[in-house]
Amino acid sequence: MEVGGHLPGCSLREASFRQRASAPSPQHLAHHLASKDARAVQSHVSKRQRVEAHGHRLSCCASSQQTSRPASDRSSGRDTYQPSSYRELVGDATAAVASALEDGETRLEVEFPPTPGGVNSYKGSSDSYIDANIQLAITAGKELAMKHGKRVHILVPDKGEFKRSYPMFKSSLELTDGLTLGYLRESQKSWLSTLTGGTGGTDLADPSQNALKADVYIATNASCIELTDIEKYVAETVKEKPFILWNMELDTLRADLGLFSFPPKTMQHNFLARFKPAFYIRQRDYSKTVNQAPFLINYSGALFREYPGPWQVMLRQDSGQYACVAERPERYRLGQVKDELQSAMGLDTDPLGGTWDFLRRGYKDSTWWEDADGIQKDVSANWRT
Repeated sequence: MEVGGHLPGCSLREASFRQRASAPSPQHLAHHLASKDARAVQSHVSKRQRVEAHGHRLSCCASSQQTSRPASDRSSGRDTYQPSSYRELVGDATAAVASALEDGETRLEVEFPPTPGGVNSYKGSSDSYIDANIQLAITAGKELAMKHGKRVHILVPDKGEFKRSYPMFKSSLELTDGLTLGYLRESQKSWLSTLTGGTGGTDLADPSQNALKADVYIATNASCIELTDIEKYVAETVKEKPFILWNMELDTLRADLGLFSFPPKTMQHNFLARFKPAFYIRQRDYSKTVNQAPFLINYSGALFREYPGPWQVMLRQDSGQYACVAERPERYRLGQVKDELQSAMGLDTDPLGGTWDFLRRGYKDSTWWEDADGIQKDVSANWRT
């Protein structure tokens, strides 16, 4: 790895990080650990010893401690990122969304871990995941309503989820003018709703009227099958108004498109491709085996984007702080994220095109929607810019 001057193909930020935080090769690491006992080996294989073995450590930028930065500051990305609380995290996401709305963007995506401890999707308690997403969406809705004067309508997937969630969050909704809750099929009245004039004989308010008054819509907790309902809702109710997909894990949903009983792949090409990620954090954990002690090296990182900034690959430090190691205007494929993290860790030791390189990568390092053939079918490049 070149250490003098500006690294080829890297931004000044990347060059600075790699010069200060590049790790020793696995061979040097093994030599350093050779005189230690087994307990010491386990201690020294932590990321701090691998990434900061010579005492190099990035200082936390003051900008990463701000709840909301001006768009002019966000356009250059972040050197480091470590929000101190979910309030700050949602504040950053909402500021990015507001900037995108000011620029005329109407189809946006927000993605970040909604619960502490790395519990994503339904790996933990499904109710905790669902409730956390709704609560965070309400928090973002409050920011948009109070600071930007927007009337926000939050959407859950169906009437059953609406009946469960509305009583739970009713007090939070009523504290903010212009913030309402509804569901994707709220405009489709059943015969019972028609007779009772409400939501099926309950004391809940009819949300469809609130939807017509809204300026911004936020949908959350929908499954792959319910993407069809979202597309229909956008076409019939939202039309040209802003619509935000909130913590929908779209990459997971995209993987199911085209399977039996799921929406076709054209859902990505014709609809999901229109959504621009305004705030995006996708965490990834990796490991690599080496033929000398410590034999297995674990490392973590994230793909990060904060509108209007570039796409960034972030390497996770022991402190929990994420440090930028690569950036570019276009979205990275997940295989490219891994390559950038390995390069920053000094673990890209396999000869390119060699046997071990092929066995580690496999014959394919991209998904069908990231392939050139898939990209050519997209009606918009928003999802990757």
